[in-house]
Amino acid sequence: MLIDLKMLGKNVVIVGGGVESYRKTMDFLEAGAAILVVSKTFSDKIEQLAQNGKVKLRQEEVKNATDFMRNFNPKPDIVVAVTNDHELNAELVRCSKANGWMVYAADNPEVSDFILPAVAKVGEIQIGISTGGKSPAMASVLRRRIENILTQEDLLQIKLQNYLRKTLKDKIQEQKIRKNLLYSIMENLDIKKALEEGKFQEAQEMATIIIGKYLQDNIGKL
Repeated sequence: MLIDLKMLGKNVVIVGGGVESYRKTMDFLEAGAAILVVSKTFSDKIEQLAQNGKVKLRQEEVKNATDFMRNFNPKPDIVVAVTNDHELNAELVRCSKANGWMVYAADNPEVSDFILPAVAKVGEIQIGISTGGKSPAMASVLRRRIENILTQEDLLQIKLQNYLRKTLKDKIQEQKIRKNLLYSIMENLDIKKALEEGKFQEAQEMATIIIGKYLQDNIGKL
């Protein structure tokens, strides 16, 4: 089951400062989390993020997970173990769970509280691809395939639907009616053609006319 967590402002502690740490840091950074990276050494890319004020660093060699976990204030919402020490990662998982914190170990997804899927990103579209930890490489291949099939029409359709949803909430109370109207606009061939050609304003105007006509025809019924 894929769940898109709202990470804005959540405290994430990432233990490890290498290549995999940078990847996971970027995932949580893009989600809006407040990130502390803890490691004896840091990659150039992580140090650059810190210099730009995007993450905080704590230079520390973590040897004992229990002692390490005692020093956090505020407490982390999520701990990410990405060191090159398999035993330390396992210990970080055990201690995090004992403290009631969600935890992810890059080298052992099976004991983690969640799996970080490969995410296809085109514009504002995000599609998670997970193989349940069985094949991260195949998840990456599928991610690239999906990114290649998403079109400009898809991106503009999302923008249009977002605008229409906000408009309809103020005008039509019943969710089922709003849903049916949105689907009819999504399937309208003239609107689809306008979006395919990149004519968003034209598509928006046609959709607004459709909504206006529906409201006029159903005065007193809504």
